[in-house]
Amino acid sequence: MGSIKQNYANNVLTNGKFDATDLDGVIPNTNINDNSIDNITVFGTAGAGIPSVASDPPSPTVGDVWYNTTTNAFKYAGVGVGSWASGGNLNTGRRTYDNAAGTQTDGLVFSGYTTVAVGNNELYNGTSWTELADLNTARYVSMGSGDVSTAAFCAGGINTAPSVIANNEIWNGTSWTEANDLNQARYFGGSSGSSTAGLVIGGETYAQTESWDGTNWTEVADLNQDRIIMPGTGTQTASLAISGKNGPGTIAYTNVEEWNGTNWTEIADVNTGRATGGASGTVNSALAIAGNSTVYTNIVEAYDGTSWTEVADLATARGNTSGLGSSSLALCSGGTTVPGANVANTEEWTQGLSVQTITAS
Repeated sequence: MGSIKQNYANNVLTNGKFDATDLDGVIPNTNINDNSIDNITVFGTAGAGIPSVASDPPSPTVGDVWYNTTTNAFKYAGVGVGSWASGGNLNTGRRTYDNAAGTQTDGLVFSGYTTVAVGNNELYNGTSWTELADLNTARYVSMGSGDVSTAAFCAGGINTAPSVIANNEIWNGTSWTEANDLNQARYFGGSSGSSTAGLVIGGETYAQTESWDGTNWTEVADLNQDRIIMPGTGTQTASLAISGKNGPGTIAYTNVEEWNGTNWTEIADVNTGRATGGASGTVNSALAIAGNSTVYTNIVEAYDGTSWTEVADLATARGNTSGLGSSSLALCSGGTTVPGANVANTEEWTQGLSVQTITAS
C-alpha cells in the first residue's frame, strides 16, 4: 500500500478498508493501493461535522451524510422514488386553475369554475378540506399564490359578468380584502410568490409580468414567449413559467422560462408540453403536474435545476387543476377530467428517500 502517513497506520484494517472514525484529512495517492483513485478525503467525526454511527439513522433528510462504523462505509440520503396517494375531496368540485397557497398539510385552494365563476375558498389539513370565507369577487382563470395558507393573493381573472378584471384581493387567514389592482386586466396567466411579494406572469394575449410588493403592482420584464394557461411556481425573485400555449386550439409549448428578479431566461424544456396544469416547488426543485396536451394527461415531471424527468403519474388525468407545496410534498386538487366534467378529488405527492453508499469510481 506504500508508505502510510503518520497517525493513519492504526486506521488501515487487515481487509484493506479504512476505519475512518477518527480521521480528518486527505490521504494522498501515494498512500492508496487503488491507482484509479487520486486521493481520498476522509471526514471523521473530529472537526469535520460528519457523524459516525453504528447503524443508519432511522429518519434522514435529503443531503444527510454519515459514516456507518458497522459496515465501514460512508452513506448519504438521496432522492428516492415518489408516489401519489388519494387525499380528501374538495367540498366544491371545480376547475381550480392553479390558484393555491401553502403546503401539503396546510394548503389553500381558492376561486374557480363550476358552471359559473365561484369565490369558494377551502383549507386542507392533510386529511380533509374546510370551507373558509369566500373571495369578495367570484372569479375563474385568475392568478393566485401564497407561500403559507394564511397569506395569499388572487388577482385578475373573469368574473360572473363575465368580464376580464384587474382587481386584486389579499387573504390574511380570516378574510379577503380588496387591494390595489393589476396595471393590466388579464386572465389565464401564471403566478408565484406571497401576499407581500408576488408575481403575475403572462396571460391572455400578454407576455407582461407584474411584481407585487404588498401595496402596488409594477410592470417588469416580459416573458420571452407570450403564453397563457401555464402554471408558475417559486418566489417573486426566483420563479418558473412552465409550458402553456398561445391560444385555444394551439399546440402546447414545451419551453420553460426562469425569472431571476430582473429577466426571464429560457431553460430546459419539459418532455411533454401541456397547458392548464399545476406546479409546485422552487426554481431548483419543481414539479409540473398534469394538464392538457392533446388530451387531459396524468403525466408529472420533476425538475432538478438542470433537466425534467418523468416521475409517477397521477391516478386521475386532469387539466384546469392546481398544484401546491414543494417538489417532495405536494398536492394536486380539482380540475377537469373531460370537457365539462369537474372533479373534487385531491392527490398527495410524497417523494421518498434512498440511502446510498458512497463508493469510489
